[in-house]
Amino acid sequence: MEDQVTQESCPVPVPTVVDPWPATVRNGQCAADGFSNHQQQQQQQAKTPTEPDSFTVNQEMKITDSVDGEGLLESSLRLKPHEAQDYRKKALWVSWFSIVVTLILAVAAFTVSFMRHSASAFGFAFDATLDVMSSAIVLWRYSNAAAVHSAHREYIACVILGVVFILSSLCILGKAIHDLATKMPPEVDDFLYSVSIVSGLSCSVLAVAKFMLGKKLTSRALITDGFNSLVGAIMGFSILISAEVFKHHADVWFLDGTIGVLMGLIILAYGVKLLKDMVPRIRQTRNYERFE
Repeated sequence: MEDQVTQESCPVPVPTVVDPWPATVRNGQCAADGFSNHQQQQQQQAKTPTEPDSFTVNQEMKITDSVDGEGLLESSLRLKPHEAQDYRKKALWVSWFSIVVTLILAVAAFTVSFMRHSASAFGFAFDATLDVMSSAIVLWRYSNAAAVHSAHREYIACVILGVVFILSSLCILGKAIHDLATKMPPEVDDFLYSVSIVSGLSCSVLAVAKFMLGKKLTSRALITDGFNSLVGAIMGFSILISAEVFKHHADVWFLDGTIGVLMGLIILAYGVKLLKDMVPRIRQTRNYERFE
């Protein structure tokens, strides 16, 4: 009797049968929902403690994007480090070559200008001198390998270029207006033809090379330098055109001076726009400079 009372007071629990194969995997079939839901639950449980970290990563990405507009150029996202350095070296080589070529052309153009009283030749000589200075500024811009993507350094170079553009344009305009006021016609000879053809071709090649490198490095300074070379090419060919027109039509003596005025105004407008765009950006990026 005592044994029966003890068994009744301590009932044996009913065993629970656990199905080792859930319904989602019976009969050799694995239901994607059941298995994937189980994995997703595990992943969610695993991600729950690290949700602040994922938010931090997203926040850092947004910060990087904002810095890209202020502290770094777009090339920092497009180019790999070794590609950026390769293009930087090419920009340095092109700048050195441009300095040598345009310096020789500037001396030749100044000689033609004073000997033949050509406003276009004087304008080209000043533009070639400007090309020498702008290429030197590009050399400074890319002299620091660590600052290849520095927006602050880029904007400083552009501001210097803008100031040089404005000063040079004033000299070109002064010379061209003086020649128009005094009705001074250009003199034509073979030396003038040679200088104009060599100048136009050389500056055209330099302009293409600078535009291509500027696009790769997203460099406004390089593109500005290329624009200056393009103006030099136009002015080089304009010497040839104005001289040829004057040779056959002496009454169109003003074409040479008019082209000089036009090129001077273009350079002046570009310089003013460059300063207007870049001066505010220098103020925005001075706190983001990391490479100096």
